[in-house]
Amino acid sequence: MPTLTSFTSPRQKKISIIVPFFNEGGGVEVFHKALGPVLAGILNYQVEIICVDDGSTDDTLARLVALARLSPQYKIIELSRNFGKEAALTAGLDSAVGDAVVAIDADLQDPPSLIHQLVHVWENGADVVLARRADRSTDGFLKRKSAEWFYRLHNVVADIAIPQNVGDFRLMDRRVVEALKRLPERQRFMKGLFCWVGFKTAVLDYDRAPRAVGTSKFAGWKLWNFAIEGITSFSTTPLRIWTYVGFVSAMLTALYAAVVFIRTLLFGIELPGYASLMIVILFFGSLNLISLGLVGEYIGRIYIESKQRPIYIIRNKYAGEALARVAKPGTGRRLRSRLGRGDTSPLSVREDHIKAAA
Repeated sequence: MPTLTSFTSPRQKKISIIVPFFNEGGGVEVFHKALGPVLAGILNYQVEIICVDDGSTDDTLARLVALARLSPQYKIIELSRNFGKEAALTAGLDSAVGDAVVAIDADLQDPPSLIHQLVHVWENGADVVLARRADRSTDGFLKRKSAEWFYRLHNVVADIAIPQNVGDFRLMDRRVVEALKRLPERQRFMKGLFCWVGFKTAVLDYDRAPRAVGTSKFAGWKLWNFAIEGITSFSTTPLRIWTYVGFVSAMLTALYAAVVFIRTLLFGIELPGYASLMIVILFFGSLNLISLGLVGEYIGRIYIESKQRPIYIIRNKYAGEALARVAKPGTGRRLRSRLGRGDTSPLSVREDHIKAAA
């Protein structure tokens, strides 16, 4: 792997890598092992790895704490509960201090080996470097098609276009991060917020790999709600569409009333059919319920934003120096040995050691 050196400033620059974790205990050491060669290829840069535990219920936190003992580059943020990936990313962005910040998932579908290329493009003048999935064959057919339909629909109705097949894997300059931190939304659709702030953007293509371990936490109903969140966060077009639907319905109703009036004058009064009457009532009743639900989506967003609750709550932070004072004897040696053997079985970390490091 080619090495990368900082050449634009005598001051040693810092790269922050943000990694959200939720029930990824089996993949912590695998991710650390994959990231090792990448860090070795980025010379003359300081690197901090901010791992955000988003309320995991397995041994993810214990494994992350063990890594923080092993390497001072790791900084662990433990959220008080599961706030969702968007909140976890926000927590990482708020804590990152690097000149450039890289967001990446822990499942290794986004290759860490691409980071040194992202940094190289950034050093050549880009403020944002997107990693675009050129090949998504590892995703199921339905997931690929639904993602394609979502991007098309969103980019038609929203003022801000989202690049297709681009996830959260990207590099952002410090100026971009500071702009994102100024956005006050509680209900956050990060892909849209990344695009909204703008800045000079470059794109790198890569082939998406299968998950290293575990299963996706986004599927089915969650993806549907996520799509609605994305559209309602950046567009009022759905509301405007229902205004047009109401206008057209009123015009058709007036036209039909005129036809009935003229027919009555010419041919007299006829007994109307109850079947057609019921169809009309049910049709317009359904339209009313759909439009009411759509309006409710926007009112719900106003309600949530008006309460001004924090996006996330941090329970604890863990860093290498503090953890070293409470580390169990031999923990680091055992972890190095396990990584060398490719062993991903649970590592025993006592709860009192975790609390003592807070």
